[in-house]
Amino acid sequence: MSSKKQILVGDIKIGGGAPISVQTMTNSNTEDVQATLRQIEHVTELGCDLVRVSCPTPESTTALRKIVKHSRIPVIADIHFNYKRAIEAIDAGAACVRINPGNTPSSGIKEIVKASQLNNTAIRIGINSGSLEQDILERYGEPSTDAIVESAVLHCRKLEELSFHNFKVSVKSSDVKTAIDAYRKLSRLIDYPLHLGITEAGTFLPGAIKSAIGIGSLLADGIGDTIRVSLSSDISDEILIAQQILKSLKLLKNSVDIVSCPTCSRTLIDVIGISKTLNEYCSHMRKELRISVLGCCVNGVGEAKHSDIGIYGFKKGIAKIFLNGQEVSTLDEHEVIEYVKALIAEAT
Repeated sequence: MSSKKQILVGDIKIGGGAPISVQTMTNSNTEDVQATLRQIEHVTELGCDLVRVSCPTPESTTALRKIVKHSRIPVIADIHFNYKRAIEAIDAGAACVRINPGNTPSSGIKEIVKASQLNNTAIRIGINSGSLEQDILERYGEPSTDAIVESAVLHCRKLEELSFHNFKVSVKSSDVKTAIDAYRKLSRLIDYPLHLGITEAGTFLPGAIKSAIGIGSLLADGIGDTIRVSLSSDISDEILIAQQILKSLKLLKNSVDIVSCPTCSRTLIDVIGISKTLNEYCSHMRKELRISVLGCCVNGVGEAKHSDIGIYGFKKGIAKIFLNGQEVSTLDEHEVIEYVKALIAEAT
């Protein structure tokens, strides 16, 4: 149930059947323009669609003007507490501002909307279980699903009352179940684009798992229009995991999907080494390819025949190679990587 409404964040379409976009957030000091631009350029190369930068000071929003000018992807300004930073960010050319209603006075939101209308800037209503409004927290006693959703709906209505509709919404929680339930409930109540994420998901492995479960469950239900994986890790990891979630659900076009077996005593070739090398080689490619790497003939023949490029262990240290369902070569396992790289290069 992807939203029917569609908004533009810069030149990126969000909602209304548009492809799911991937976001991340810089962790450099925004006032350090060059460091921030280096991070943005790096994630752009990895295939990131949108990038968010924090703007807590007047100096950061001044720097934002140069950052926006040189970024190849739309820049979103992250705003908390002081609504004036949002006004400054909009004036600096931010494609979108993320505001947290729990940290922003109502009078400030009116000013943000006014500036957004004048500049055709999008807004993200960012509801977070860790910063709900005090009156809602007192009423529910905890940041429950219902509390989070009530806050989101309330602020959607406030923007609508101001005749503003160019916005998307997130209802994030560090608790996976709460986040899933909140997004599912909210998707039935509003038709604005939803930004998905599990906030404060943790370090690489636990954060990847929490995000895959939370974001993946919702996307599998048809809920969500743009995603961010939040990790206490290198921001590159956020992009790669987000893309892998989309690949797993066949929601990322022009990507290489590598299927490999978990290995067992029947394994005849170095499945782990070959798969890892090919994953790294193909991670940034924009080709629609399915590559399978299997250790023996149990499932290897079937997977190989149904992959664009198939590799399976035929004898100890020997692999059969298939191309578009047809056997094309039998190689020593040490020759496989370079041979397959050549096949990938020729694939269109």
